[in-house]
Amino acid sequence: MIKVLINGINGRMGQEVLKQVISSNDFEVCCGVDKFNDKETDFPIYTDVNSVKEIPDVIIDFSVPEASMNILEFAKDKKIPAVISTTGFSDEQIHTIVEYSKLIPIFRSGNMSYEINIMADIVAKLATQLKRSDIEIIETHHRNKLDAPSGTALILADSINEALHNRKDYQYNRHSVRQKRPDNEIGIHSIRGGTEVGKHTVMFLGENEKLEITHTVTSRSIFADGALKAAKFLVDQNAELYNMKDLI
Repeated sequence: MIKVLINGINGRMGQEVLKQVISSNDFEVCCGVDKFNDKETDFPIYTDVNSVKEIPDVIIDFSVPEASMNILEFAKDKKIPAVISTTGFSDEQIHTIVEYSKLIPIFRSGNMSYEINIMADIVAKLATQLKRSDIEIIETHHRNKLDAPSGTALILADSINEALHNRKDYQYNRHSVRQKRPDNEIGIHSIRGGTEVGKHTVMFLGENEKLEITHTVTSRSIFADGALKAAKFLVDQNAELYNMKDLI
């Protein structure tokens, strides 16, 4: 059995991961970490990562950037592989993750869905075929999501931009821009409201026609499933930074 530490265990995604670990034949929870804890469990939940006594085989993190960096410090010191599913990192934090991946195996993805990563490949190929089209990305999430744009929107934009030799600039807000839309732009728009789990649309807008590719999530369980697959993959890997492309 693979022993798992769940960081952010009392959050929505942490609870989804816990459900799947409990029903799994491959994993068991040895402990959890969360800022708040009012739950009774068969395993310890710590509010301070420095108090963790157990040594898991792998860490699964669904939290916020500050908590992710704290758990990564613990992972680095204890030489534990870590699956990072948190989004909203600063450039400095991403640099730290890259540096730590030289010391421990780290799997990082802004979206653990298999299909969204297939979508990233599809829109990248379309971008090379529809070079005259304007590209816009619209992402919709529940009202409690903290970061905007979503990590998934950036995965899609980066996949497109890499296919186009990084010639595109990202535009997040046209409110103060008084000019025609430039050709070298990808517009990224965020909608927040209700209980929407996640919806991403990439639009290719040409002369008198439009092509849209949309991915909609109806249950957070797919992200937990992807995180467990990543964890199972990661425990046998060497120190490096991995993502969904490596898993697929």
